[in-house]
Amino acid sequence: MVPRNAYRLFVLLSGVALVYILFPYIFSFGDYVRQTNPFSGQKWIEQAFEAHETELACLRGQPIPGDDKDAAVASDPIPNRVHFIYGLKNPLFNPGAGRFDFLSYLAVRSAIVSLKPDAIYLHYTYISEPPSPDADADPMTNSWIQRLAKHIKLVHHKPTDSSVQYAHLSDTMRLQFLLEEGGIYLDIDAFALRPFDKVLAAPRPHDVVLGAEGGNRWGLCNAIIAARANSTFMRRWLESYDNVDFTREWNYHSVLLPKEMADAHPSEVCALAPDAFFWPTWTWRHIDWMHQPLNPQAAAFWQGEIDRHGGSLFENQLAYHAWSQMAWDRYLHKLTPSLVRTHDTRFNLLMRRFLEDSV
Repeated sequence: MVPRNAYRLFVLLSGVALVYILFPYIFSFGDYVRQTNPFSGQKWIEQAFEAHETELACLRGQPIPGDDKDAAVASDPIPNRVHFIYGLKNPLFNPGAGRFDFLSYLAVRSAIVSLKPDAIYLHYTYISEPPSPDADADPMTNSWIQRLAKHIKLVHHKPTDSSVQYAHLSDTMRLQFLLEEGGIYLDIDAFALRPFDKVLAAPRPHDVVLGAEGGNRWGLCNAIIAARANSTFMRRWLESYDNVDFTREWNYHSVLLPKEMADAHPSEVCALAPDAFFWPTWTWRHIDWMHQPLNPQAAAFWQGEIDRHGGSLFENQLAYHAWSQMAWDRYLHKLTPSLVRTHDTRFNLLMRRFLEDSV
């Protein structure tokens, strides 16, 4: 006869094991419900839209309707120089940080292939393989960096106080680089799909190009920025970060504030429609749409659309932001060169031309 205490222990341990096994599925289902329920607000982000006349003028590098014709003359273009930021976190305190991965390689490759820039700067503090807490570790130990080395300029930055919110440090660094040098900033999960030549020709005084986030245009996202050096808008935006408590806010300065500033100073910004940089969005359904398997007929259709549009899914799309914070665990961390080549999804179809033959 089994002692009662042993039976209770068996039931308890079985319950713990079951919860351990099922927890990822329970968590995923809970996240799905949280994001897709009618009160989540994601329907507003996903709502249909049409590009405004001013947004199309910015996209095409044309005079902006309503501008003073004498003021809005063709001028020096925004420099075709690209800045990426990676590896600000110390791997000692952030496991996995400092490993420049396949997705990061694809992002840089997309800039090389699509933008044909005059220069690409990869700003970093920690990059090595394996990741090291030594900020002076050699980034050339990383095989993806080795592949990109002849196309990029590595710019090392000293470590900062570990208490700093790294996402917001990245926010201010990108603004500083563009204020000083001008050019294009891309998040390391943002993929250039077509040349930016026309938007880089934004007429003065519209010295900054930003893309709307969400079909409801609720903000202007800082994951992709193009700007002339010394722009008033970038200086004002950077100064807004002074004395901010970043433990109490997340995306106000990176998405909401630039829209408020653009609304207050419309002559300083060229704002693009959502489909230029940030469509599909970060919502659960949109992430699924980008990564769901396609049957042969659907794959052929979307490959045809990509070919027809010169590399993008939609007519006015110049880039795709992969929203890694939302898509990493569900899809992005699984990607390999083989999967991108052989598994037909909308994301993989977009990425294939950026793969080198030897990868």
